[in-house]
Amino acid sequence: MRVPVLVEHAPSPSAPASPARRASPPSASGPRIAAVRCALPPHRYAQHELTGPIGDLCLSPGADRALLHRVHASAGVSTRHLALPIERYARLGDFGRSNDAWLETGLELGEEALSGALREAGLAPADVDLLVFASITGVAAPSLDARLAGRMGLRPDVKRIPLFGLGCVAGAAGLARVHDHLRGHPDDTAVLLTVELCSLTLQRGDSSRANLVAGALFGDGAAALVARGGNTDGGSSGGGGGSSSSSTVAPAAGPRVVATRSHLYPGTERLLGWEIGAAGFRVVIDAGVPDIVRGHFGRHLRAFLAEHELTVDDIGTWICHPGGPRILSAVSETLGLSEDALDCSRRSLAAVGNMSSVSVLHILEGIRARRAPEPGTWGLLLAMGPGFCSELVLLRW
Repeated sequence: MRVPVLVEHAPSPSAPASPARRASPPSASGPRIAAVRCALPPHRYAQHELTGPIGDLCLSPGADRALLHRVHASAGVSTRHLALPIERYARLGDFGRSNDAWLETGLELGEEALSGALREAGLAPADVDLLVFASITGVAAPSLDARLAGRMGLRPDVKRIPLFGLGCVAGAAGLARVHDHLRGHPDDTAVLLTVELCSLTLQRGDSSRANLVAGALFGDGAAALVARGGNTDGGSSGGGGGSSSSSTVAPAAGPRVVATRSHLYPGTERLLGWEIGAAGFRVVIDAGVPDIVRGHFGRHLRAFLAEHELTVDDIGTWICHPGGPRILSAVSETLGLSEDALDCSRRSLAAVGNMSSVSVLHILEGIRARRAPEPGTWGLLLAMGPGFCSELVLLRW
């Protein structure tokens, strides 16, 4: 597919540049990330253990497997966790059975991630005022977050925002929407929960390159992030929405969310997403995505940083969605980053694969678990997804 030419409303190179829009200085009491916790299925496989079984699922008997082996070898993935034992995928049958597996496993992993994040933050389920839930690998009504609310003891008046359609960008976009809410409700506690069981969307009998790439890259998991409004620092008795919990919480050591930015790239709707039919979710991954990153993403990212009187060199911690080795290389090249700037993303990709919206939270959890950046360090959490779109979240420790 030819990469679309993006037409954007911008001054011509010869026109005088307008002054950069400056953001207001961030409040010292803005929303803060209090905890991040991931949950992974117990079925863990080395990449080489999956190549043969995935080939059996996707290719006809006797088909040439050279492309399959090249894609698996170059994916940058060493191990992955799957929702089910690999031998069960051939027996899933139709989309309904795959979706049932998504709901059953998703509830278990979602509860594990959410309960773990709340424990880490020193909070109870009744302290949660807002629950944002994201997934693009299954559907349910009532949504998974509604089913978890009663199961885990969230308050009946908890606000819920289920998100669908954002794909890989949902971890960043969900955090951005949590930030928006907490800026207006500084006494609240908000949770972002993402559940992605990508393996359940693998299309049996589909030998397309996109399906083979998905079978080589994607892994399964869930993640929960707890964020607290600025008025909660120093301890509180639950959220501002009538929490009955008496938990007292010390100030969180996580970064504050300073600002966010969303961007849609016109004319790129067919680059990334799903074709949804009788067999479920058939992945769309166009080879032109890295070219969009190289041609346009860097300019928008630099403009966002400039509004906060920052440059790429000011960012000390990069939390970039690991869409794949080519995407990471494109981001690194277009921003002129050092060789090790995206190492956290590459480590996550190698350890668990691309977990769609869960991945940026997995990377953030890893950063917090090792050694937190020094106070005052700027961070940028970023992801791209269907639309084609990007989401930027500026952090400061």
